[in-house]
Amino acid sequence: MLTLKIIFWIFLFIIFYTYVGYGILLYFLVRLKRVFKRKPNRKVEENYEPEVTLFVAAYNEKDYVDEKVANSFSLEYPQEKVTQVWITDGSNDGTPELLRKYADKGVQVYHEDARGGKIGAMNRGMAFVSSPIVIFSDGNTNLGHESIRRIVNLFKDPKVGCVSGEKRIYQKDKDSAAGTEGIYWKYESTLKKWDAELYSVVGAAGELFAIRTELFEHVEKDTLLDDMIISLRVAMKGFTIQYDPEAYAIETASANVKEELKRKVRISAGGFQSIVRLLPIFNIFKYGLLSFQFISHRVLRWTLAPLGLLLILILNGIISYNEGFINPESLFAYFFWGQVLFYVAALSGWFLENHQIKIKILFVPYYFFIMNLSVFMGLKRYIMGNQSVKWERAKRGN
Repeated sequence: MLTLKIIFWIFLFIIFYTYVGYGILLYFLVRLKRVFKRKPNRKVEENYEPEVTLFVAAYNEKDYVDEKVANSFSLEYPQEKVTQVWITDGSNDGTPELLRKYADKGVQVYHEDARGGKIGAMNRGMAFVSSPIVIFSDGNTNLGHESIRRIVNLFKDPKVGCVSGEKRIYQKDKDSAAGTEGIYWKYESTLKKWDAELYSVVGAAGELFAIRTELFEHVEKDTLLDDMIISLRVAMKGFTIQYDPEAYAIETASANVKEELKRKVRISAGGFQSIVRLLPIFNIFKYGLLSFQFISHRVLRWTLAPLGLLLILILNGIISYNEGFINPESLFAYFFWGQVLFYVAALSGWFLENHQIKIKILFVPYYFFIMNLSVFMGLKRYIMGNQSVKWERAKRGN
């Protein structure tokens, strides 16, 4: 029984560290760094205006094209220094034709009938990029007014090879449990700010990120998380990934948890693929802080933490059975019933989601449960090799 208790405490610590402890440690490390080094000056310099390419790999985005193009032209940056490149491989809903009506405004459209997935479109499309900086964005997201300028501003530092923007979610009272995604991204934004200040963000947001064009390398055609692989391979070359939350892409939450689960399963499968392909980063003697941040912020969330949630429930049940489920002197009994209460709350969130009843406090444990369930489902897909590289966009709320 002692062995089971030791394993329980080890995994409980891993879970705490993964979701809360790393954030606490990161906060103190950043504060300590500020004692010896002044906080970076992020003041925007308007006289630094290199040419940029706004790159969109789009598949069947007809409903968003007009809004996206209008948004791109409205951004606060000299339009003569912004080139819009759209790659629409496989689109058959009229997206390429609709985009070509903006050709006289300088919008470049490169289309192939064959559908090779987002990474295939990115690999092909980079041949049409001639600017020193390329900014990747999704077709169904709008960018904040100053996003390009704020991203470009960070490239003044020659050590910066990649800049990640922030993903934001429209918050609406009628949002389902999937709307809890917005809360999650607010927490993620805080961690990214501290990661960047300590050394580097560990992976960009696919909705909006930029790299120095010269650092781009073709990525394997079956890659699922292009943003993760591209940005971290830039970091492995000795550059940092920086972050500005005021450079943002905004979109609506998934229409429901079923759609959100579909999206997260794909991300989880891509997470395992990325871990395998980025194994050299685990060499802490070579990559130092980058290794520490990658393991703490990414790897544990896709591996030991979800496994730990399952294990501590099982172990806690065994230990509590031996010591008594209703034993006021047993700490494990309190832990067991606390876990039971959490999963009951998650189950209640599922019930309310399906009956369209809004009690948002119960959506949080439900969303957390879905996040970790997606890891197991994603692992299965990765092992079986049946996660398609092609777009399978989750339906978004109105």
